[in-house]
Amino acid sequence: MPIPVLTVEQMRAWETASWAAGIRAIDVIAQVGHRIGDWLLTHSTPEDAFIFLAGRGHNGDDARAASHWIGWRRNQRMISVTDPIAATAEIATELPRAAARAPRVWVIDALFGIGLNRPFTRPWCQLIEELNRQTAGRAFRVVAVDVPSGLTDDTGGTAGALVIATDTLTVGAPKRGLVGLAAAGRIEVLTDIGLAPAGGPHEPASPLDWCTEADFTNFPPRRLTAAHKGTQGHLLIVAGSPGYHGAAVLAARAALRAGPGLVTVVCDPAAYGPVAAQLAQPMVHAWREGFAPPVSVTAAVVGPGLAAPELPPGLQRWVQSLWRDFPGPVLADATALDWLPGRPTPAAPRILTPHPGETARLLGVSTQSVQADRVSAVRELSQRFRALAVLKGYQTLIADAATTTVNPTGNAGLAQGGTGDVLAGFIGGWLARGIPAERAVAYGVWAHGAAADRLTSHSTWTTEELLAELR
Repeated sequence: MPIPVLTVEQMRAWETASWAAGIRAIDVIAQVGHRIGDWLLTHSTPEDAFIFLAGRGHNGDDARAASHWIGWRRNQRMISVTDPIAATAEIATELPRAAARAPRVWVIDALFGIGLNRPFTRPWCQLIEELNRQTAGRAFRVVAVDVPSGLTDDTGGTAGALVIATDTLTVGAPKRGLVGLAAAGRIEVLTDIGLAPAGGPHEPASPLDWCTEADFTNFPPRRLTAAHKGTQGHLLIVAGSPGYHGAAVLAARAALRAGPGLVTVVCDPAAYGPVAAQLAQPMVHAWREGFAPPVSVTAAVVGPGLAAPELPPGLQRWVQSLWRDFPGPVLADATALDWLPGRPTPAAPRILTPHPGETARLLGVSTQSVQADRVSAVRELSQRFRALAVLKGYQTLIADAATTTVNPTGNAGLAQGGTGDVLAGFIGGWLARGIPAERAVAYGVWAHGAAADRLTSHSTWTTEELLAELR
């Protein structure tokens, strides 16, 4: 089950209910320290160095407990921060010294947690600015405990300065202020920390869910013994035009990674040669007036690479008719997003997969406005188009009429041409196999991001490598 995303008030209520149930804060702190310590040991090497920055509150207590748990297994230094001026000087000295002696330095930020609700004084801002300056290089990995220090509320507001983390180990449940907060880096949720069990009167309600790997246990489904290509679905991909033929190729190859029985690509006639030459398994057709999709088609993806300035007359209308009338699931991406004729006629699922700029055009607002409140933007998209909406980017969001889900996988390596085409085709492959749309989209987004995360051991990687990593 997805994990509910909590506000500060909801997290406090959960803690209060736990103390009322007889659970001791000291025992929870010990358990949190154990979980943080195990995570740090798992992700580091014995040659690495740890520097803990621990404040006065429970956030600092969590770090001290983690340091105690790690013990002699890593070279570590604890800096208890009470005077920001003295701590700034110590950081300026100790971090370069540690970097000169160890292949990687892990800086554990436990200065402030969710209790911070006031602006920093200038010395505290200078401390965090110095920390960010010192840890900007690849020799450092900054791990925030619960939230990056400086976060003040559920909207991502700050106290005037904010620690830039590579990872955030959020405790108990993800916090609302972390949604869309790029400074949090990659977020891992440390559940099972000894608080009162979720459920009943103690479970905080939340309008947002956080996706986890456990949500995909036993997925993908196993093929039946007697399966053949006619029972595994048929995906139609309408994609590719001169100068953008690669989008059709990437989408088709990604679709095959999901295992549909058949894939048919329909492209601009001017792009037929390069598209067909690069695809051995899918069937490829040049679009023509009056073209009808094969009767066996079970799902469609429309839009990747249809950006050439001179497309055949009627192709746009044909794509619009698929969106409006096709009785199976249809996913619209890229150029097709600007062609949508409004709400579809059938009850079959419709899916949108825009990036922030495309979302801004669809909603008639600025990209900055979309990024400032991504949750509201994706919900508005879903409602306006009566569709399952996917807002791509850091922490990709998925919204339907009832729920909004945050996907934590993926990284900045996805910021290259073609990765969106891969996502569209991959989801389309699962749709064609008859996987329910909500499941197909959630898994497609999760697996696409997870593939990118596995590739981060390389300094650089390409979209072709992402394709090969999909599973």
